[in-house]
Amino acid sequence: MSEKARKQRKRLENAPHHKRRKVMSSLLSDKLRERYGTRSLPVKKGDEVEIMRGAFKGHVDKVAEVDRRHYKVYIEDVTVQKADEAKVPYGVHPSNLRIRKLDLSDPWRKEKIQSYQKEANE
Repeated sequence: MSEKARKQRKRLENAPHHKRRKVMSSLLSDKLRERYGTRSLPVKKGDEVEIMRGAFKGHVDKVAEVDRRHYKVYIEDVTVQKADEAKVPYGVHPSNLRIRKLDLSDPWRKEKIQSYQKEANE
């Protein structure tokens, strides 16, 4: 893989959907990191996250939508007011988030996380 910034940006911009999922990972809280034995996981709708950077720093709420096309995560109650008084959701990059609570309703995700947990305990 090239080290050139231009090629890195191009690779990120043209990345396929399944690779964008991996790029859209966020840190886990200390408790979750200890419990599951991994530092980060891809963000998913339903996860509870904390915003660590920007104007909404410290805000904790559930993920409403994950937009892989634009590399943005939309969080409930995180909105910006437009000039015409309309409120629109504010997109946050996943690198500026910390996952505090995981949504384990998906059996595939639950199984994958438990495999990390087994590796950490060995």
